[in-house]
Order: sequence, then structure tokens, then C-alpha cells
Amino acid sequence: MAGELIRPVARLAEPADPGQPGALRAVLVDAVGTLPALPPVDPADRYGIRALTVLWLEADKTEHTRRAYFADLAAWLQWCGRGGLDPLAARRADVDAWKATITVTGRDGVPRKASSSTVSRRLAAVSSWYQYLEDNDVAERNPVSAVKRPRVDRQSPFPALAEEETAALLDHVTRRAQRIGSEAAHRDAALVSLLFHTGLRVSGVTTARVSDLAHDRGHRILWYVKKGQTRDFVPLAPPVLAALDSYLALRTAREGELSGPLLVTTPHPRDPAKAGGRALTQRDVWLALRRYAKQAGLAAADSITPHTSRRTVATTLLANGVPIEKVQDLLSHNDIRITRGYDAARHKLDSSPVYTLASVIGRHQRD
Repeated sequence: MAGELIRPVARLAEPADPGQPGALRAVLVDAVGTLPALPPVDPADRYGIRALTVLWLEADKTEHTRRAYFADLAAWLQWCGRGGLDPLAARRADVDAWKATITVTGRDGVPRKASSSTVSRRLAAVSSWYQYLEDNDVAERNPVSAVKRPRVDRQSPFPALAEEETAALLDHVTRRAQRIGSEAAHRDAALVSLLFHTGLRVSGVTTARVSDLAHDRGHRILWYVKKGQTRDFVPLAPPVLAALDSYLALRTAREGELSGPLLVTTPHPRDPAKAGGRALTQRDVWLALRRYAKQAGLAAADSITPHTSRRTVATTLLANGVPIEKVQDLLSHNDIRITRGYDAARHKLDSSPVYTLASVIGRHQRD
């Protein structure tokens, strides 16, 4: 069953034609149809559980959140199905029992106990689903609401790059684009520059469209969709514009008048069926960052993720005296405590009192 559910998860973010009305709805209907432990679809019941699940996934969620919530709900429903439990009859004790079994599978294929953040996210996803059903008078209770959530470490497990490492990565992708000269190489240089010069979430970059480039009071700006599905804009500094303009010039030479996603796949040189033009996915970005970080010789290459760019932007700005409120605005943090978390991480390293302590003690020690 797990393998059967992975394929719909992978398709959730990739409707055949994203611009076509109802394209996402059709993908969600297909995916939700694979979920176990739920009653079959009743076309006459607009408030059937599967129909409501489609609407729950569709409403106010980014592609990343939608895929994660689908996978989390699928895991809960699989557990219910194996035990013959009707999800609508579940109680807190059932959720507690499921919580104790949550594991993740490592790259070696061995299941391991899930981290606190993974358990907390799965509980949040399933609770959100029950709350949606309850709000629509389909579920009588939310069995997750009273379940104790694990304490989550506020520090991200993903690294932030030092200023020298950021510069090395940007230099590498720029020189690579100049050396190779291909549209894909220039696209990737523009991608890395966008991430590390703006602090945008990867979803903001992958969902941006050519038409989102604009001018405002002498600035070149990019409109993007931020968390919560609201729109905002960020000014583009000269290094970003240089990389982006080089890429778009090559793409214009191939396509003519530009439209559609801002960053797209290129035609396959030997497979006419792969014509390109698809928006980059989060996985595309993740793989590109890992590849270029390794090529640039970065120590953190094996653990770098798209979120590394946001942590890097925050810590770099805070370390160079930019007011925390401005950093909060740039990163679109609703709560300044999230931004302060990046500052706390910096102080635990660059200005940690352990160095002062060693210096004070050292002055009194014999050689």
C-alpha cells in the first residue's frame, strides 16, 4: 500500500496543465481516491469524506504543504486500515497508539524512530483534516486535539553558509554558466543568485512567472506568492539581474516572446518528447544546490537544502548589523521570534561566551 500512495503524492504538485481551471482539482481527486480506510465516493453527496478531503488539500496550501499533508494523512489512514478502525470513530487513545509507531525510512532502507518535528507535523496535518471535517459537520470530534505534541527543537538542523562559502557558491555557478554558455547553466546561475540574494522560499521562486517581473520607483522587482498564499514583492539587486537577464536572453532566443514560469526546464537534446517548459520543482532546486555545493567544495554540501539559503541570508544580514525588523520583513516572518532564532544561532557560534571564558581562564594558566 505504501508504494501505491507514493505515486499520487509525487503528482500532487504537477497538474498536466497548471493554467487550466480545475487542473489541480482533478489531480487531487485522483490522489484522494487512492487513500485507504475511507468510504467510497458517493457522487450525490457533495459533503462526502473524500470530496471534503479534496477541498481540504486544495484550500490555502502551498505545493510543499499539500504534498506533506497528503502523505501524513495517508500514513494515519493506512494505520487505521490495518487495524480495521473507522477513522471517524477514532479516539485520542487510537492517535496515541499510532503516534508511538511513527517511523521514517533512511536512505539505507532501515526504518527509524521519527524525529520530534516529523511527529509534530504529522499530528498537525491529521488534526487539520479532522478539524475540516468537524467544521463541515461530518466528524463529531477531533481525536488529535488533546494529543500531546512532542517538544520541537527550534534550531534548524540545516546549515547556514558563511559569507565566504556563499560567495564561493555564487562564483562557481556564475563561472560555470560563462564557461558552458547553455540556457540550463545560466538558468541555474539565476536560480542560485535569486535564492541567496533574496531569501525567498523555494516555493516563491518555483511558482514565479515571467509576468511577475516588474518595475517600481526605479527598482526591478519580482512579485511572488508567500506562505499563506498572499502576494508580495522583493527588489532584485544588480547581481541577480545580471544572472536573470543573461538566462532570459538565451531563453528568448529559443522561444521568442516569453511567458509562463520564470525558471523552466530546457528541451532534451535527444528526446523530442521532452520539450521543456515545465516549471522547476522543489526537488529540482534541491538537487541543483547539492550538486553545485559539492562542485564548489563546500563543507556542508551533503546537508545543504533550499532552506539553507534563507538561513544564510538571515544570519549574514544580522551579523552585518541589519535591524532584525528589516530581516523579518524580507523573509516574511509573521512572528519576529522566528527571525530571532536565526540571530540566536549566530550568537551561539560567532560570539559565543565560551571563547571569552577560555581567554579569561587562559590568562591565569601557566604555559
